[in-house]
Amino acid sequence: MRTPRLKVTALHLILLVTGLVNIVPLLWMVMNSFKSEEDFSMNPLGLPKVWNWSNYTQAWEVAKLGTYFWNSILVTAISIVTTVLLGALTSYFIARFSFKLSGWVYGLFVIGLTIPIHATLVPIFMIMNKLQLLDTHLSLILPYTAFHLSITIFILAGFMKSFPKDIEESAIIDGCGIYRIFWSIILPMTRPALATVIIINFIYNWNEFLFALVLISKSALKTIPLGLANFAGTETKFQTLQMAALTMALLPVLAFYALLEKQLVQGMTAGAVKG
Repeated sequence: MRTPRLKVTALHLILLVTGLVNIVPLLWMVMNSFKSEEDFSMNPLGLPKVWNWSNYTQAWEVAKLGTYFWNSILVTAISIVTTVLLGALTSYFIARFSFKLSGWVYGLFVIGLTIPIHATLVPIFMIMNKLQLLDTHLSLILPYTAFHLSITIFILAGFMKSFPKDIEESAIIDGCGIYRIFWSIILPMTRPALATVIIINFIYNWNEFLFALVLISKSALKTIPLGLANFAGTETKFQTLQMAALTMALLPVLAFYALLEKQLVQGMTAGAVKG
């Protein structure tokens, strides 16, 4: 039975309004990042009279974004690679092998989804202090990896369970071992789900603030959220520079999403069409 045209129109209208609510503030921020302070105070809603590209170079230098970008890229990249690799291997054995405790192991990771991450901030601070890892990149990489294994395994294991067993049986007949099957067959087939978990991990790790605030105190090791917070706190008079800095911090997220968008859409629509 076809969906009535009125319902389709209403759905499109809701999606349009939701999209505008999300994109208009971003466009306003980008537009004002090119204005002078005088132009912004006189006309905050209009287009810039003069497009000041120098706001970006000035914000980059004043806010020391180069250092913060490097720290965020390093921490985020290592955390994502570690999380996805461990999560994919664990998901493979949970989803494709039958053993007595498989349900319990999977349930343990699912329970991890219910734990409020920042409720563990004090214990993690004490552990990192004991291990003398405070003010190191590892103090962020380890928690980011640990807390995202649950959602990574939940998504990947569910995706891998949908694969027919015939695939592995044929590979075994051809002489493939367990790890060869994983790397050459299962992992490539899991690309849509991998794109989903990579984007989820990237967005969280790139924007995470509280762990970085508590575990990192050295300016040379701070990440983008901390750097922007410090910049906003010290340069309160220069709002256009703040918007320029925020725009530069947002660009990697948009670029990363655009890069993996095709795989993400495939993962969201997998199984929607049968036959």
